[in-house]
Amino acid sequence: MQTQASQRVRRSFNDKIDYRILHVLQKDGRISNLQLAEQVHLSPSAVFERVKRLQREGYILGYQARLSHEKLGMEVVAFVEVQLERMNPEVMQRFEQAVNASPYIARCVSTTGQADYVLTVLTSDIKHYEQLLHDTIFKLPGVTHVRSSIVLREIKSETALPLDHLLPGKARAAGSRRS
Repeated sequence: MQTQASQRVRRSFNDKIDYRILHVLQKDGRISNLQLAEQVHLSPSAVFERVKRLQREGYILGYQARLSHEKLGMEVVAFVEVQLERMNPEVMQRFEQAVNASPYIARCVSTTGQADYVLTVLTSDIKHYEQLLHDTIFKLPGVTHVRSSIVLREIKSETALPLDHLLPGKARAAGSRRS
């Protein structure tokens, strides 16, 4: 059974070639247009136009290099759950602006459950993390409670999104096993 969201995607998503373009670009965002065209069996000009359309329509958000935080001296990765005193637009806006201003907060998501926000924080060591907690996170607008979990070891770090549900006949029931 398809969800309404997947039906909306299908209506705006063109075909198997768009799927293949996205699939290839997720694996290698630096692939040349000519190589991409060869892999999806289209002319380079047709692939170029499709990629531009996929960018324009928001399927492709951008391209970036994945950097090693360890090699760059960011040894501590922490997930920080934050609760705010009250969830009103003004407090949330001030909190989100302050989060965006900190280079050590790599990611911030608004969540349901115990925490209002979950942050991903990277620092050079535990002492730097403690300093960041006291000088920045505890002082963020509206913060009443903070709970940290330090990453001991990364098991999986995948940036590629699953795309199989975009292909006709490939829709999967929620919770079914991916191959």
